[in-house]
Amino acid sequence: MITGSEALWRALVAEGVDTVFGYPGGQIMPVYDSLCDFGDRIRHILVRHEQGAIHAAQGYARVKGTPGVVIVTSGPGATNVITGVADAMTDSTPVVVITGQVATAALGTDAFQEADVIGLTAPISKWNWQIRSADEVAWAVARAFYIAGTGRPGPVVLDFTRDAQVGMTDFHFEPCRFIRSYIPEPTPSELSIKQAVALLDAAERPLVVFGQGITLSHAEDRLRAFLEKGDIPAGSTLLGLSALPSDFPLYQGMIGMHGNVAPNVKTGECDVLVAIGMRFDDRVTGTVSTYARQAKVIHIDIDKSEIGKIIPVEVGIRGDAGKVLAILTERMQARKHPEWVAGFAACRAVEEEKVIGPEIRPGSGLLRMGEVVDGVSRVTEGKAVIVTDVGQNQMMAARYSRFAAGRSFLSSGGLGTMGFGLPAAIGAKIAAPARPVCLFVGDGGIQMTLQEFGTILQEQVGVKIVLLNNNWLGNVRQWQELFYGQRYSQTRMLNPDYSLIAAAYGIRYRAVERREDLAEALQELFSDDRPALLDVHVLENGNVMPMVPPGRGIDEILLSENQWYRPQ
Repeated sequence: MITGSEALWRALVAEGVDTVFGYPGGQIMPVYDSLCDFGDRIRHILVRHEQGAIHAAQGYARVKGTPGVVIVTSGPGATNVITGVADAMTDSTPVVVITGQVATAALGTDAFQEADVIGLTAPISKWNWQIRSADEVAWAVARAFYIAGTGRPGPVVLDFTRDAQVGMTDFHFEPCRFIRSYIPEPTPSELSIKQAVALLDAAERPLVVFGQGITLSHAEDRLRAFLEKGDIPAGSTLLGLSALPSDFPLYQGMIGMHGNVAPNVKTGECDVLVAIGMRFDDRVTGTVSTYARQAKVIHIDIDKSEIGKIIPVEVGIRGDAGKVLAILTERMQARKHPEWVAGFAACRAVEEEKVIGPEIRPGSGLLRMGEVVDGVSRVTEGKAVIVTDVGQNQMMAARYSRFAAGRSFLSSGGLGTMGFGLPAAIGAKIAAPARPVCLFVGDGGIQMTLQEFGTILQEQVGVKIVLLNNNWLGNVRQWQELFYGQRYSQTRMLNPDYSLIAAAYGIRYRAVERREDLAEALQELFSDDRPALLDVHVLENGNVMPMVPPGRGIDEILLSENQWYRPQ
């Protein structure tokens, strides 16, 4: 017989967990007491705020491909992870969150540090459960990991009452492999497969738009094989980045509001659009009524609720992306579309001349965000894990990073959580200690979770932080400039001396203001594996272009503040 607290750690070990992120407190103390006996098997990362714990677990999960684990106390400890739970749900990230809770007899009495965790997290989690008995621990943990990591991944919350933590149980662990009402991986419909093959075989101007579903199903190789056999150009969503190498011949870049011109424009010209593991977010589609209205849409997704939810489909295929792609590749005809594929080059040429060249090779003036991102890709040869916060830094990193391997781009996509970047980078580096991890962050986002410098100090996590410092909440400032008559309400930032902050936490620091110093500073940044902060002072009023303005179709593109895209 062992306590429920010890049963928790034994169950986590049985699930293969080697790292947890957490913060102790009153109603989770029995669990932390039992941790003393498991330090040789599980590494605990002591964060400085519970929000940091869950974002770090997200970064860990997305790089490693297994659920991240969070342990926090009740009340404010639990409510502080709510943002991360919502973020993980929106971005399909597998995390298991374990919260302390008051004793069962005190539930509903407004006891000290009591919060209704089940009620709070039900709408934003894949599954949640309140453990009220030590006998439930093994069952609940096994079920949590199965649900979090299978099908469309997502967050699971276990609310662990104090009496269940200290109660006794005869521990026996069995991994969960089946839940009667839960079908994580449906078998694709034979009819839908046949219909999709017929459309692909008849297509003259096919286009693939893929999302994070490719990464989640480990389908990178199958996507390449599908594209090569069909000679189909492809564009990526924000979270789909790095699923294809940047130099893959049929890869046309990122789609969406700040995406590349070619895939955005060609979305309005294709005759068959194949959407794989993506959900037609509004930042991808622009005005829905005009999105790819000329195309027959094939939508492949493991979650049936996404198929036809936003964009009407000709064929919906519910299933694992990798397995569906393998079937389609085997059955469809080998095709060539030389004129269609060649047509993307003209769009790329316009973007190169009007946007990309001036951003990454400006030659004069103040440093620009794009050239900093481009410089990092050159130094790391596209092998770094790129993590972003939210805002202009995010879009610039997405546009100008290059990728040589999968699982190399982490960002808060659906929820757009400022403060995500720093703790997520910590989790990513812990998951992949041998890989360089580079965080691009703005001066607004870094101050939202700046306390996690303490986690870097304590754990000596070798994260490289590139602060794109423009003294503004840059993305909001850009919208105020373009759409709000240049009324800059509450977006100017008075920033601290980051050199003093870095010194206080033992983080190597360097500031760069001149272009001639950038290359050498980047070489120095990645010269070793110590944590470092590069504070790059960039053009204050720089904008992320191209841009599809709100209320416009995805092929209505601003190349600059007053110049629209026009085909050559």
